[in-house]
Amino acid sequence: QVQLVESGGGLVQAGDSLRLSCAASGRTFSSYNMGWFRQAPGKEREFVAGINWSGGSTYYADSVKGRFTISGDNAKNTVHLQMNSLLPDDTAMYYCAAAPRYYGISVSRNVYNYWGQGTQVTVSS
Repeated sequence: QVQLVESGGGLVQAGDSLRLSCAASGRTFSSYNMGWFRQAPGKEREFVAGINWSGGSTYYADSVKGRFTISGDNAKNTVHLQMNSLLPDDTAMYYCAAAPRYYGISVSRNVYNYWGQGTQVTVSS
């Protein structure tokens, strides 16, 4: 069992930065690949970024590539999402998720079996 708690969301202006954090407890962090997803009102939950269990591999959605950076700290059981040059289209609830490491970094939410409660990011124009 893994518990995930996100933090760091807020209301910012376009062009600003935010750093989201996801703290994990329970089973060892290194057993999982981690992902960030987001869901805007009326839209499907979509993949944003993922990192493998060792932190040696990352993957990003095209919409955030070059602006967002995912990083992990296995010693602290924490994963971060640094978001720069935020756009109004980045407004959404952001969720941290964990998937068994044998899947690799997946963009499919179906392989992630642990989810946090989400943190709201709102970007004003």
